Amino acid sequence: MSISERSLLYDELPFWSAPFGLLLLETVKYKKNIMVLDIGSGSGFPTLELAGRLGSGSEVYGLDPSDDAIEMLDAKIRLREAGNAFAIKGSGESMPFGDAYFDLIISNNGLNNVDDMAGVLRECYRVCKPGAQMVLTMNLPYTMVEFYDALRSVLSGMGLFESIEAMDAHIFEKRKPVDYLQELIIENGFHIRSVQPDGFKYRFASAAAFYDHYLIRNFFLPPWKKFLPPGLHEQILSETGVILDRQVSENRTLEISIPFVCFDTEKNSKK
Repeated sequence: MSISERSLLYDELPFWSAPFGLLLLETVKYKKNIMVLDIGSGSGFPTLELAGRLGSGSEVYGLDPSDDAIEMLDAKIRLREAGNAFAIKGSGESMPFGDAYFDLIISNNGLNNVDDMAGVLRECYRVCKPGAQMVLTMNLPYTMVEFYDALRSVLSGMGLFESIEAMDAHIFEKRKPVDYLQELIIENGFHIRSVQPDGFKYRFASAAAFYDHYLIRNFFLPPWKKFLPPGLHEQILSETGVILDRQVSENRTLEISIPFVCFDTEKNSKK
């Protein structure tokens, strides 16, 4: 069995997604012999965990557009001999499944990263059986608010108000407010049974450790730099780091907040 080095980087992401996924797994209604879809399955969490909990009579499909993620998930399926789990490369906006195919759809912080969330929800409605459960976790706009507040202060002090607007647009693109999400879910044919807010903290010894953490360095810094003026990246991030390090001096740690929400929904018989 051989996998790419890039795939190994993606395999670390379940640590980020575990708090989301644990609440999702608590919310799922467990039944025998059901068809399940995990949208944005990544390298296999919670796809494989759910497949193990449901047993051999059920089928759990992990859908992801990333070659690296699918390669990793497929390798794990073979290694674990998980005969009821399947890795499918594809997008949520155009799912390779027939109508009314699934009893359960899950997405563990996956819908935050799609190009067209409404389009994905329309597809979810299409592939769900009547009365099917859909459980979604998503992180929220105040994710990493400590960093963004510090960055906003630096940008404001430098008079870079266009960059602040671009930062706010980036936040909204990646993390929608709860009210927005609720309306979108209802508009696309689902009844919301419950909305469960939750969250956790990342703690760092310093701003430098925060910036150098593999998750930040590989998945957050590149898009942050896109809304900052060329040539000023290092200065802006350095000054932001100074503000963050004040928190370390005051509190002996740098706390970064990750709020999220879990939606428990059901497909309506009619839109």
